Amino acid sequence: MILGAKFKICRRLGSGVYDKCQSQKYMLSEARHAKGGKNQKKPKQLTDYGIQLIAKQRIRFSYGVSEKQFVNYVRKAESISGAKPSEKLAELLESRLDNVVYRLGIASSRRHARQMVSHGHFIVNGKRTNVPSQAISQKDVVTVRESSKTSPLFQDIAKKMSQKNLPNWLSFDEKAMSAKLTGRPKTDDAFLDFHGVIEFYSR
Repeated sequence: MILGAKFKICRRLGSGVYDKCQSQKYMLSEARHAKGGKNQKKPKQLTDYGIQLIAKQRIRFSYGVSEKQFVNYVRKAESISGAKPSEKLAELLESRLDNVVYRLGIASSRRHARQMVSHGHFIVNGKRTNVPSQAISQKDVVTVRESSKTSPLFQDIAKKMSQKNLPNWLSFDEKAMSAKLTGRPKTDDAFLDFHGVIEFYSR
């Protein structure tokens, strides 16, 4: 997706949707947009439906999943007994392999993480995979493929990871370049309203 399109989405849904929209370049773009749009009409007040729709789009774009994939995640979260659907939805999305790679700090964005996984740079439990949506559980070990360790993608990996806070449900062995889930994946990102999404699909 081109940068301009991302900026347009962030203008509509909020800058937290993409990492690129939390940059100085985006802020300058927004300043120019605001300066050139002085005569624009004020946006209408959102209805509850509109608020929930935005909540859904924020999460879907943030994790980079299609509408069909997202609906499947929601239905699966709702079908699991003994768990809050909103918390389960967050867990399902956070446990995706591409998101795990992103949370580790190896990739600069989820889109970048998807590309890395799709190109076969990772091994899960000793088997090479190229499926970004693969679910990772606490019994799984995610390792950088041996032949990929010398790739520029994985150079200065310690520096990259130091710039990002590792979630408390993840651990990483820098020497072995392998990661494990140490708890149930979750996110405390206030920008993402998982409860609002469940309500949206419950209408």
